[in-house]
Amino acid sequence: MSVEQNDSMAKHQHALIEVTDAARWFDVSPPWIERVFARKPRATLKAVDGVSFSIRKGETLALVGESGCGKSTLARLLVGLYSLTTGRIQFDGESLDRMQQPGGLAMRKRLQMIFQDPYASLNPRWRVGRIIAEPMLAHTDLTADQRAGRVDELLIQVGLHPTDRNRYPHQFSGGQRQRISIARALAVNPDFLVCDEPTSALDVSVQAQVLNIMKDLQRRLGLTYLFISHNLAVVHHMADRVGVMYLGRIVEIADRDELFERPKHPYTRMLLAAIPDISGQGSVRTAVSGEVPNPLNPPSGCTFHPRCPHARDKCKQQAPILSTFSGAEVACHAVIEAWPQ
Repeated sequence: MSVEQNDSMAKHQHALIEVTDAARWFDVSPPWIERVFARKPRATLKAVDGVSFSIRKGETLALVGESGCGKSTLARLLVGLYSLTTGRIQFDGESLDRMQQPGGLAMRKRLQMIFQDPYASLNPRWRVGRIIAEPMLAHTDLTADQRAGRVDELLIQVGLHPTDRNRYPHQFSGGQRQRISIARALAVNPDFLVCDEPTSALDVSVQAQVLNIMKDLQRRLGLTYLFISHNLAVVHHMADRVGVMYLGRIVEIADRDELFERPKHPYTRMLLAAIPDISGQGSVRTAVSGEVPNPLNPPSGCTFHPRCPHARDKCKQQAPILSTFSGAEVACHAVIEAWPQ
């Protein structure tokens, strides 16, 4: 057995999340009366289209990409909020379909999510104590006193005071609300947290505080993160590995330092070139060229080819698959053909 096969087997043996050819399509067709009388065709949005990756226990995989590329849809697939159109997702060796079956609560409590908007994700009519304790009612047999004690413990863990349990969400700042969201996600001792742009609605100084709390909790509790963000500086701070998405597909996955220092896919290079330089060394910021195509009518072949400086006829006809090159997985015909065999 080759070294690469041994490495692959070791990777999969330690994978907490295993995603294989996952797809989620939405029927966005106009109402039937318009289809009949105005002759408007049916339409399908392929929000996630054939995505495969794994996340090892205790690591942080970050997903980046422009708005509308499918990151949030993929996040909801991983916690069971959306069902798969095709493909397979396994959590700790078991199919995620088990969450929908009798006895699936045991799996469901091990996967939790921190949402993007701390102003919309907390019930404004409930006190903080009830918000944090709610998951415990569904997933544990704790008594009322035990739940109250657990709420106080969680508030302290995220940098708030136990007396905050008696206040309402509107009495807190955005950063404090996101800490409450983190406490709620941790209430039932999950193993895996999906973090969907958890700091994008916060001020920069507050972002740093929340991110440091998340890293500290991961270290102390052994958590595994899928971290979604469009802020590459935040990704560099949080991630062990980074996946780059474009129009519902992953075009590159690599270790964080490998991706930032030696990006291989043209789209990844364009994203990194667009980062503003504040070092004062005179680097020029390069804007990402073109616009994301209409996802209801994506380009044929490689969907990035209309914006790619290396596009050729093959790119317009055939979609590339993820192939491994020097520690990274890349879906690009130009990279595959240029790499020494």
